Amino acid sequence: MANPLVELSTYGQSPWLDNISRSLISSGKLQKMIDEDGLRGVTSNPAIFEKSINSSADYDEEIQTLSAQGKSAIEIYETLAIKDIQAATDVMASVYGKTGGRDGFVSLEVSPNLANDTPGTIDEALRLWKAVDRKNVMIKVPATDAGIPAIRRLIAEGLNVNVTLMFSFAVYKAVAEAYIAGLEDRAAAGGDLSRVNSVASFFISRIDTLVDKMLDEKAKAASDEATRENIRGLVGKVAIANAAVTYARFKEVFSDARWQKLAAKGARCQRVLWASTSTKNPQYRDVIYVEELIGADTVNTLPDATLEAFRDHGRLRPSLDESIDVSRQIMQTVDDVGISMDQVGKMLVEDGVQKFIEPFEKLLGAIEQKRLQPAESK
Repeated sequence: MANPLVELSTYGQSPWLDNISRSLISSGKLQKMIDEDGLRGVTSNPAIFEKSINSSADYDEEIQTLSAQGKSAIEIYETLAIKDIQAATDVMASVYGKTGGRDGFVSLEVSPNLANDTPGTIDEALRLWKAVDRKNVMIKVPATDAGIPAIRRLIAEGLNVNVTLMFSFAVYKAVAEAYIAGLEDRAAAGGDLSRVNSVASFFISRIDTLVDKMLDEKAKAASDEATRENIRGLVGKVAIANAAVTYARFKEVFSDARWQKLAAKGARCQRVLWASTSTKNPQYRDVIYVEELIGADTVNTLPDATLEAFRDHGRLRPSLDESIDVSRQIMQTVDDVGISMDQVGKMLVEDGVQKFIEPFEKLLGAIEQKRLQPAESK
């Protein structure tokens, strides 16, 4: 029986893993997933590193060694994270080579504390890019108001950028513009466009988690049963529809005359990456955010459980292209009932930044505790 994960490539989609740990790399599991599941990339974030470092003893000895060298908790974290990212990029280098530099990337995020700091984001991204020193690393930058101008600058500098925490169509348009403008800046300076890669990470399940609650409230407040049924008919459908209309915009942006000028100089399109694709609502199919988001020039970054579920019982079809007309109608109805997706996006990006700050601070606290353990035990 064919592995559905491997078969995703026939539809133009690349499966990436939304997880990283030292044991994943050292055990050979990452290489096995490349060989058997057609895995083509890896993403990380502060929450993932917090879980990896805080829930295992894999890093304890190195933390104590680095502490003895006088390094602070943040310096220790960066040393550990960069080492893991370098090891993962080395494993993924074979994919990078086989795909001509289209896949094989590993993402490392700038500090979430810089989400509202444009120059700070630029400086840290450039520093991390230089520190990792691998052509198949991507630096993750959030699509905040401060992050978007940083994205343009980093693309102009030739970095690979994973734009994260995107939730709305309006923000996607701003991100795509930043990418294209950054490439134009680079071209004007005589830079090579062919090695610059970017993905626009559009979050999925968190949208349904929030909007489903809003729809439930709207339905309860409706004055008649027909309106209630109309609103309830949107439950569980908005995140996928939101993604589909964004994908349609992606295809428009990366086929127009402005883009063709850049493509002629070797530029690569900024693929849409579907993130947050685990199913939060147990009433929904556990692979719904994979099966309903299959399309050419896309990536889906899967947490372990979702990847395993899709390997086991995933069903394949070019779902994004099939759903565009229905998706546009769904988004119009959402607007008609008084839910602003721009406002939803703003709420979720603020919440998303906070959800990365909290584990980041927890991670630094855990490293500090482990760092002090040798002294305390004497």
